[in-house]
Amino acid sequence: MQHTYPLDAWCIRETSFDAASNFLDETLFALGNGYIGLRGTPEEGYAGPAGTSLDGTYLNGFYESEPIQYPENAYGLARNNQFMLNVPNAKGIVLWVGEERFDLLQGRLESYERRLDFRSGLLQREIVWQAPSGRRLQVRSRRLVSFASKHLFAIEFTVTPLGFDGALRLECAVDGVVRNLEAGDDPRVGSATTGPALALTGTELAPHFAALQQRTHNSGFTLVSAAAQVIDAQHIFAQRVEGSRLVQSYSVDARDGQAVRLVKYGCYYSSRDHAADELMARSRAELEVARGLGFDQLAAQQEAYLADFWAQADVEVAGDDALQQGIRFNQFHLLQSVGRDGKTNISAKGVTGEGYEGHYFWDTEIYIFPFFLYNKPEIARKLLEYRYAGLPAARERARQMSHAKGALYPWRTIAGEECSAYFPAGTAQYHINADVAYSIKQYMDATGDDAYLLQYGAEILIETARIWLGIGSYNRAGAFVINEVTGPDEYTALVNNNYYTNAMAKLHMQFAAAAAERIERDYPQEWPRIAAAVALADGELEELRRAADAMLLPYDAALGIHPQDDSFLDKKVWDFAGTPADKYPLLLNYHPMVIYRHQVCKQADVVLALLLLSEQFTLEDKKRDFDYYEAVTTHDSSLSSCIFSIIASEVGYAGKAYDYFMETARLDLDNTHGNTHYGVHTAAMAGTWLGVAYGFGGMRVVNGEVRFAPTLPKQWQHYQFRIHLHGSLLQVRVSPGGTQYTLLRGEALAFRHRGVPVTVTPAAPVQELA
Repeated sequence: MQHTYPLDAWCIRETSFDAASNFLDETLFALGNGYIGLRGTPEEGYAGPAGTSLDGTYLNGFYESEPIQYPENAYGLARNNQFMLNVPNAKGIVLWVGEERFDLLQGRLESYERRLDFRSGLLQREIVWQAPSGRRLQVRSRRLVSFASKHLFAIEFTVTPLGFDGALRLECAVDGVVRNLEAGDDPRVGSATTGPALALTGTELAPHFAALQQRTHNSGFTLVSAAAQVIDAQHIFAQRVEGSRLVQSYSVDARDGQAVRLVKYGCYYSSRDHAADELMARSRAELEVARGLGFDQLAAQQEAYLADFWAQADVEVAGDDALQQGIRFNQFHLLQSVGRDGKTNISAKGVTGEGYEGHYFWDTEIYIFPFFLYNKPEIARKLLEYRYAGLPAARERARQMSHAKGALYPWRTIAGEECSAYFPAGTAQYHINADVAYSIKQYMDATGDDAYLLQYGAEILIETARIWLGIGSYNRAGAFVINEVTGPDEYTALVNNNYYTNAMAKLHMQFAAAAAERIERDYPQEWPRIAAAVALADGELEELRRAADAMLLPYDAALGIHPQDDSFLDKKVWDFAGTPADKYPLLLNYHPMVIYRHQVCKQADVVLALLLLSEQFTLEDKKRDFDYYEAVTTHDSSLSSCIFSIIASEVGYAGKAYDYFMETARLDLDNTHGNTHYGVHTAAMAGTWLGVAYGFGGMRVVNGEVRFAPTLPKQWQHYQFRIHLHGSLLQVRVSPGGTQYTLLRGEALAFRHRGVPVTVTPAAPVQELA
């Protein structure tokens, strides 16, 4: 395997600059804090060949909307698209040496290093550059996007003349002349925006402070993008306005060997968070506080936040340096990408690029949520609060889909409205309702947070469970069936009795009814409010239980497997042997109807059910299902390999488990899907953690009971991970000598190791088992 970067456990680092890899590097070296995302473009900008850069700045949850244009209309189609915007670039610092502009593609690079450090959270550069005239400079920069303050980023930019005295000029810009990437033939890339999405409504310039105020055309949001500078050298200050571009310059008479240090603080405030008339004042106040703290103090805050994160979340693997780097890179980017305010979620590409238009998917609940649940449970709670905030829109969507009651969550969205224009693979994925309910069940099993259930969760569970009664029906044999839906596999659409959907709906209805009955029994003072909020009718809970008990769960006795749906096994198997390698992924090379009429899977579907509903299958069932579906799955989706790895590990296919796991762990660092330049794959990143904990660690949670069945890959010397359970933190360490469980903090925990009960307590915090 070829590794782009030197193998370092706690950073990615490049020691040369290459325009050919720049587009990809901008994604991998991106910084974020769950709200702001800055792609890894240099402060001075980039003027390389077309198609080798996308200088993007993104705000999670800040979007524009446009009507979806359908050549042929139909009732109930999604009407508006929402897409994340490339907002004004406030990080720009252009350096002039006399009349020569500092440019990595001009002159000569004598030395170059760029480093993204996962423990400090800083993106750092150290460069020695010789201008075309022969003058030499050392340029150092440090950049952070603050975890302590949602709205803030900061850049320290230091220039030192080497062997000359002369004029330097640093130009700091807030540049509103930006556009979104326009979608091409690949539906995973870019947006369909027809032009600039932000209209200028005001500017403010003061010494060392510049701000743009803009407004979206359709979504109606106001945004203020602001920056302030501090420079430690004598200078001549000037400023100018170039339309939607504000420039403040600092001219310095520099001396050989004497560093000139400029710190730029930037912030973004939008009317999604605060009243529009407050945004400018809030921006000024934010930047004034940042200037008072200084870059070093902000960097110290950043390092402290990350030290706490790694103390809870670090996964250690001994024996594979490439894997160790990949795991920590993935965890760091997940932390950078996830919304934590209850109003935002985590998009398929995080805040690193414009792939999938910044939309949120069911990836959150099934792939990403467990990582945060067991590593930063307070963030997991905020992700569930986001779903509650989207409940009114989900109710409205249910009415559009002819459901008299209930709520239907969108397949892809930002603010809650369904944004998928292709309903066979979008709206038809009704399993999203069960996925949200499953994440609530996971959360309750791990935390026992009844306050969440009472305030938010119960309402979601009941409203979303109702949809199954609306879409399902009883067949002539008395079984409850769910027709005309699409499961997780996007290469099979609009089918009857998708196994995953039916099985998850069954669990959903059972859990919703049980949760409601428990609240009525244990919190009688709260139950009338909840029942009134959802207008619960007499007998409704009993009807949920009846449908769940009668749910049709297909099984093919001849093959000994669970059919993906009623028709899947009747279709001819895709001609894999006759399909050239350059025809993958299939979605870019074949009409959907061609794919739909074959036995071919894009990703785990039944195999995903084997994981999520693990206790419902025997080991023999899992092995037969795995064998069958592995043979017909392309893994064209980045969501697939991690699930196959986990089940392969469980059924004893150690080699396959490891190979699938490695496909996931370095998917972005090695750009194995060929599209990471448009943004990272957050679900696959979280799938790496799942592969360690659920796969090799054998972790399952069954009715609130945690079980482990660890195995040690032969390539590793040992591995360890940590999980939060009921307010306590448990470390699991697996080595050739066995498994060591250590209670790091909190009260006693009870769980099972290969079926054997284990308890760790503050008095006896360590248990070692073979």
